[in-house]
Amino acid sequence: MQAAAAFNRAAFAARPLRWPPRPPSILHIGGAEDGAAGRVGGVTLTRRLRCSMSLSVGAGSENAPVFPRHNSWDPYKLLGVDHDASEEEIRSARNFLLQQYAGYEESEEAIESAYDKIIMESYTHRKKSKINLKSKIKKQVEESPSWVKSLFGCFEVPSMEIILKRFALFGFIAGWSIATSAETGPTFQLALSLVSCIYFLNDRMKNLVRASTTGFGVFVSGWVVGSLLVPVIPAFVIPPTWSLELLTSLTTYVVLFLGSTFLK
Repeated sequence: MQAAAAFNRAAFAARPLRWPPRPPSILHIGGAEDGAAGRVGGVTLTRRLRCSMSLSVGAGSENAPVFPRHNSWDPYKLLGVDHDASEEEIRSARNFLLQQYAGYEESEEAIESAYDKIIMESYTHRKKSKINLKSKIKKQVEESPSWVKSLFGCFEVPSMEIILKRFALFGFIAGWSIATSAETGPTFQLALSLVSCIYFLNDRMKNLVRASTTGFGVFVSGWVVGSLLVPVIPAFVIPPTWSLELLTSLTTYVVLFLGSTFLK
């Protein structure tokens, strides 16, 4: 037994040792060391390359996220607003989305294009509605009797600037009459309003006689309307210091303003 055990030990010692095969290095670059140090260096370098590649590819999407609705055909759905939203709401939605998806050109172009489409659609709709309203009024006038056509033919709507200037003038005369009603009557203010009316009518008609006749007719009409209208007004609406003459004068100022502004 002892001889067999000694023989086995001698045979085991004489057998060559076999180490397990070394796995291939992950990345081999000229000059890289073999063994554990080389493998660790290869892993580190590979990880660095992978990290740099992922940053270069995903940097744009991380800093500037892609707008998820940039392919939508409906501009309202793309901006996330209702079809009856106001221009202020649409503008706020556009600014919010541009700020959220800034840096991504395709998203910015889609948001701006949707905003432009909505604004142009709103402008076209308002323009068509305005044209349709004018066409309806014109059609109603054309289908009306001859005396209605003649009546409408006597009026003309001037620019807003002219309307505001004449309104300011007659409003000043009315305030002047109210401020001095306790001291004197509105006789001077009435004369000034009549002269102003004749001046404005002559500027449009280019005929002083016709302008004077028309202006005096408007003045008389205003005084008659005031005389009939003032007694109907409830007493609690009128300040106690305002006389019947002052109220009639205020009504006349309104009629003179309308006549000098809208009459041809």
